[in-house]
Amino acid sequence: MSLLAKRIIPCLDIHDGKVVKGVNFVDLKNMGDPVEIASTYNRDGADELTLLDISATHQNRKTMLDIIKAVSKVTFIPLTVGGGIKSLDEMYALLSAGADKISLNSAAIKNPKLIAEGAKRFGTQCIVVAIDTKKHSLIANKWDVYIRGGREKTEWDLKEWVKIACEMGAGELLLTSMDTDGTKSGYDIQALKAVRNITNIPIIASGGAGTKEHVLEIFEQDVADAALAASIFHSDAMKISELKEYLSSHHVPMRF
Repeated sequence: MSLLAKRIIPCLDIHDGKVVKGVNFVDLKNMGDPVEIASTYNRDGADELTLLDISATHQNRKTMLDIIKAVSKVTFIPLTVGGGIKSLDEMYALLSAGADKISLNSAAIKNPKLIAEGAKRFGTQCIVVAIDTKKHSLIANKWDVYIRGGREKTEWDLKEWVKIACEMGAGELLLTSMDTDGTKSGYDIQALKAVRNITNIPIIASGGAGTKEHVLEIFEQDVADAALAASIFHSDAMKISELKEYLSSHHVPMRF
């Protein structure tokens, strides 16, 4: 395990101005106001926050700048923002509104050069490439890549797309397993391991966290540098501070 501190990152999926959470990318439930929830996570010790406007690409509208501005006023930790970002001008507007990092997904698949352009203008540390992936229905150890909030399957194989994204200048990878998303059954260790084996840039694990043990597992197996979760935090099933104490007691380096 790396001696660098591991990160705990609550994720706020935004739909129509509210935080929502579903299972396997569907059956969304309203979880509350993003500014109030972000403020709570900031106080409870989150290392970063990720704000994803999950309907922005699908509905062809821009990420809501007013929410980002409001969230940035009540938090003092890095804020990653994604959803419907298609241009450098949009990245600039989001960073100006208070975001620290930009998460690219659908637009990067359609135009991989957008990753390189963003990295060149704002620095690789600002560019997170988010990947929604699902196990191939027939071939073992193969995962397909999806876009448009999991609605559209692409021709990309996960490992092939990871290589391209890294070559283009991605600073981090946010890997979400559609198979485990919202199930609280644990992260997709095999998918994370497949990505870890082909790149050394930081990996954020997403989709499936249900217990403290699930988070510990990805760090002990060294398949991720950060754990992103939503359901377990939104439902108050687990406090971030309690999770970090647990991880630290198992010799996982944490920031307090």
